[in-house]
Amino acid sequence: MQTEQTHITFVLTENMLATGTVLPMEMLRTAQLAYNSDKAAGDRQIELSTTAQANALLSAPAGLQWVPDTTLDSAGVPDIIYLPALWRNPRPTLQRSGELIDWLRACHENGSALCAVGTGCCFMAEAGLLDGQAATTHWHYFDQFQRDYPEVKLKRQHFITQSGRRYCAASVNSLADLTVHFISRLFNRSIAGHVERHFSHEIRRSYESSAYYENDDHPHPDEQMVQVQMWLRDNYARFSSMNELAKRFDMSTRTLNRRFKSATGLTPHTYLTNARMAVARDLLKTSNLSISEIAERCGYQDTAYFADLFKQHLDTNPRDYRATVRAKLFSSQ
Repeated sequence: MQTEQTHITFVLTENMLATGTVLPMEMLRTAQLAYNSDKAAGDRQIELSTTAQANALLSAPAGLQWVPDTTLDSAGVPDIIYLPALWRNPRPTLQRSGELIDWLRACHENGSALCAVGTGCCFMAEAGLLDGQAATTHWHYFDQFQRDYPEVKLKRQHFITQSGRRYCAASVNSLADLTVHFISRLFNRSIAGHVERHFSHEIRRSYESSAYYENDDHPHPDEQMVQVQMWLRDNYARFSSMNELAKRFDMSTRTLNRRFKSATGLTPHTYLTNARMAVARDLLKTSNLSISEIAERCGYQDTAYFADLFKQHLDTNPRDYRATVRAKLFSSQ
């Protein structure tokens, strides 16, 4: 059996609050140990690392010191990136983080999920990745955040927000809830429950019930189909076949199709295509990738087939769509 590996990188920076890094890192390591001890588990490995703009000793305000495993230029494109909260006013640190901002843009364009806590959400906002998207931050900085980033849809009443592959947590406790959510998706609900019991003795609300997240899914009670939906959204580019998907969730293809259609009103194939088209629209709007590169990023090796499918969904071809949305995006009116 081939090992599935997920690379998770924690960004280190000056004036960071180390709790937002240490806590999720320990939770993820605990999840891996619990998974490894389960003889019935498959081959799933997470690789944890730290990165920073420079290969230098970083000191957190509480006195903790850390040397990053890599610098940004050798960190590659992680599957998930954690961004730390900053001590007090984040502006001075943000002003010295140009290289990090550029790296976040590039990683997100290439498929990384970004997860920030508190004022660490400002890194994503500085990169323009939250424009037009839902976000939250530490309550003390709500007004400043809204002034600095007026294009962001600030959700003051929510502790967690999700917009596509962009996650914001208002506090360390919310970050823990979000990390449990990631663990459930990376491993399974049993492992997530094990970690939650060890790190949170009190009963917490689940991510799904407490977060503000933007998607077009109809709410339904079939939790296993929710997991299938999340897997398709996260793995749209490497989806192989419906048979493999059914095996992953331990059911027949026929059962998967029936339950998925009953829960969402769509077949898994239609749901996957919709997710891919959403990614394609975003890349056409925000990146300079060629049409063939975008097709490949979305899981299509045949550019002509991708273009035909795109036209079926949006009644225009990818090239014309890009010209139209960019004309609106960069209009001086």
